[in-house]
This record gives sequence, structure tokens and C-alpha cells, in this order.
Amino acid sequence: MVNLQLTDDEALVLFDLLSEYGDGDSQRVLPVQHAAERNALWALLASLEKTLVAPFQDDYAEQLKTAREQVEKKGGSW
Repeated sequence: MVNLQLTDDEALVLFDLLSEYGDGDSQRVLPVQHAAERNALWALLASLEKTLVAPFQDDYAEQLKTAREQVEKKGGSW
């Protein structure tokens, strides 16, 4: 097993990204080259789903906006 350390903000941003790619209606496509890559990403998403409470709260969109701002502030803009 591998334990990852992410800030709450990083986890929330990553959760939203993976959720969007996993949504069959999304216009975004994650270029995986092997089923194992997809499965590993799904496992990461499932782990985040078990950990996070924000996606199930009424103010999720605001929490995500704030998280994105904090992660960008920490790592820089592109």
C-alpha cells in the first residue's frame, strides 16, 4: 500500500478533475493508454470519495473554487 499526503485543497481539486473525466457526458478526455491506467485512476477517485465530505455538501462549488485558488497560489499559475 502507498500512502499519499495531499492538502485538503489538493484532494478536492483532484477529486473534481477525476470525477469530470469519469463522467460519460464530459467533453474532456483523459488520454489513458492502457486499461490499468484507467483502473488506477478509478481507484484513486474511489479513495478520495471515501475520504472527502465536501462533494456532498451544498456549498461544494464554493469550496472547490476556494480550493482551486489555494492550490494555484501554492504552486503558481500557468
